[in-house]
Amino acid sequence: MLAQKCPRCHRGPLFRHSALHLTKFDDMYESCPVCGQHYEPEVGFYWGAMYISYGFSTAIVVLTGVLLFYLANDPPLWVYITSVAVVVLALTPLLFRYARVVMLYFFGGIRYDPRFAETPPPHSADKTNS
Repeated sequence: MLAQKCPRCHRGPLFRHSALHLTKFDDMYESCPVCGQHYEPEVGFYWGAMYISYGFSTAIVVLTGVLLFYLANDPPLWVYITSVAVVVLALTPLLFRYARVVMLYFFGGIRYDPRFAETPPPHSADKTNS
């Protein structure tokens, strides 16, 4: 799950681009390039990921506030607001992606199948020039 791989084969990527690609961090494959598993079990499936992302964001806000309180000796309010905003904005691509990963793994109804993990990807055959 942490590697953001297909829940069925654990080899195919879920996302097309790196989380550091700020304009395309949300671009997901429709299906696994390795085993062909469709990543959207039903229309609107990932709307539920908003609630997961909200939970992640809330935890980060609380953690940032507690760390500031103890490590910076209760700084002024503007420091809390600025710090929380910077941390949440910086982590937005990861929060978005992991909310979708959690949604797919826990609520997508897709289970790991070792048969798909052992088979080579469909396009991995060595091509020799004749």
